[in-house]
Amino acid sequence: MKRLWMLMLAVTLTPGLGAQEQDSTLKQAEQARLRAQIEQRFAERVHDELNLTSDQAAKLGATQERFGARRRAPLRQQAERRRALEDQMEPGVAANADSVKRLMDGMQAGRTAMLKIEQDEDREMAGYLTPVQRARYQQMREQLMRRVTEMRAQRRGGRMGPGMGPGQRARPEGRRPRPGRRPV
Repeated sequence: MKRLWMLMLAVTLTPGLGAQEQDSTLKQAEQARLRAQIEQRFAERVHDELNLTSDQAAKLGATQERFGARRRAPLRQQAERRRALEDQMEPGVAANADSVKRLMDGMQAGRTAMLKIEQDEDREMAGYLTPVQRARYQQMREQLMRRVTEMRAQRRGGRMGPGMGPGQRARPEGRRPRPGRRPV
């Protein structure tokens, strides 16, 4: 009887799991499509505003692609660390000191890694962009990143509090702390 129940449960849950995997795949495909669309529009705007030659535009496109790929994993890791740290620092519950230390060390290492990527990218761009073009490009990219952060916060329904950075969100009022903490 127990075997029959387990078999029925497996048959019942399997389509749901497949749908979840399919939903996740669709979300990833949609994210990739949106990212490509944003990158394309940004590239067009950069080309126009910086008055790039076709050679500069090709080199910048290759640089953006290469360094964008290098940037994705560290950015994702930093977001995960911020969420885990936020969970550890929930008001009213003692944080796990070892986990917080590990997360803080990871955050510092992540910032160092991101700085290295930015320095390498800027050094490469210095080979084909003028200093003025590089500075303007950096401004445009910062504006884009701010806008993306705002859009993500709006999509989550969260709101950004004063002094909050990307991946951080203000705590909803009236939220009660969870009992206990798990080490990370």
